[in-house]
Amino acid sequence: MVNSLVVLAAETEHNPIKPIWQEIVVGGIAFVILCYVLMKFVFPQMEKTFAARVDAIEGGIKRAEAAQAEANQLLEQYRAQLAEARTEAARIRDEARADAEGIRQDVLAKAREESDRIIAAGREQLAAQRESIVRDLRSEVGTLAVDLAGRIVGESLADEARSRGTVERFIAELDSAGSTNGRR
Repeated sequence: MVNSLVVLAAETEHNPIKPIWQEIVVGGIAFVILCYVLMKFVFPQMEKTFAARVDAIEGGIKRAEAAQAEANQLLEQYRAQLAEARTEAARIRDEARADAEGIRQDVLAKAREESDRIIAAGREQLAAQRESIVRDLRSEVGTLAVDLAGRIVGESLADEARSRGTVERFIAELDSAGSTNGRR
């Protein structure tokens, strides 16, 4: 009996290398159900999430590239405007210098003209005053000479025509004596 129990126990013991067919069927059905659920619900959702993620990344890259291109374009426009502004500023500066030089030349020319006019007017005024002084001196010198000559000669030289002729001769003699002395 002990032997038969050992044999019976040996028959009822399960071999771990050989699976039980009922477990294989249940495991297969559970695997198929799991695969169906994964393929029907989980994988499509994962695919949508992955596609959305790829779109977001690629869209972000495209937006970044577009923003970079726009920034580069704006930078080039800024540089062009800056160069244009510098050129314009240089042109304005040169025009201002030219205008200032023109104004300076105009002011100098007007000042020279005014100076020449004032000098000419002064010379004319001096010449007129000189003429007036010479006339006055001739008249006075003539009158004094006639009076002096009348006293020396002892006769009156009051006759206008005679005194004028005498005065004119005296002045002519003075002029000739002055020009002779001036030449020496």
